[in-house]
Amino acid sequence: MDGKPISSGGAVWLRAEPTRARRATPLTRERIVEAAVALLDDAGVDGLTMRRLAQRLDVTPTALYWHVKTKDDVLDLAVDEVFGEVELPPPGDDWRADLTTLSRRWRTVMLRHPWAPNLVGRPMLGPNVLARTEFLQSALARGGYTGVELAVVTRLVANYVIGAALTAATWHRSQNPQARAEARRHIATDPTAYPTLIASGHLDDGPWTDDDLFDRGLAFILATPPAPQS
Repeated sequence: MDGKPISSGGAVWLRAEPTRARRATPLTRERIVEAAVALLDDAGVDGLTMRRLAQRLDVTPTALYWHVKTKDDVLDLAVDEVFGEVELPPPGDDWRADLTTLSRRWRTVMLRHPWAPNLVGRPMLGPNVLARTEFLQSALARGGYTGVELAVVTRLVANYVIGAALTAATWHRSQNPQARAEARRHIATDPTAYPTLIASGHLDDGPWTDDDLFDRGLAFILATPPAPQS
């Protein structure tokens, strides 16, 4: 944080970028965000500091503070930038198909930027995040969900996508080529303790891919119809 106080997450969306900053330096918020996403892709959240970001942009850290007050600001802007990569499908007649397309694209983007799922719990007030949340809820509303059911299924879908991406990103980042085989052998050594895991092929490399399991899980979530309104 380079000695700067950390703001509450989401605060950057509640204030405008000062016009003074645009006159004082050719640096822009857009350039900062682009560089921040690249740095996060390379080094993760722990590797992002204002000093390293300034070095990547070939400016002084002071120049950054004309545009962003804290590292939290940079993270909020970067997360929203990543959400902008999730292309919104045109709404169709099948709300489940719309949500399936959105969720697949969302997961793909999260896997492309494996640092992002860890940050989605921050206040999500950026325009790209809000537009995609609006699309998600409007599709569910077309499916008949209202009130608490709308809130529950919105959270189910969002948590499912984020959790699937986080699990996959963490696994792929931490494993070596022998890790999955070693995990399978560990389970197989104690059939009394893990009979169901062994029988189901838990951690086996087939017959289902991660993509297939993701699609089946999403279909299961969306298969439950909304309760009839009294």
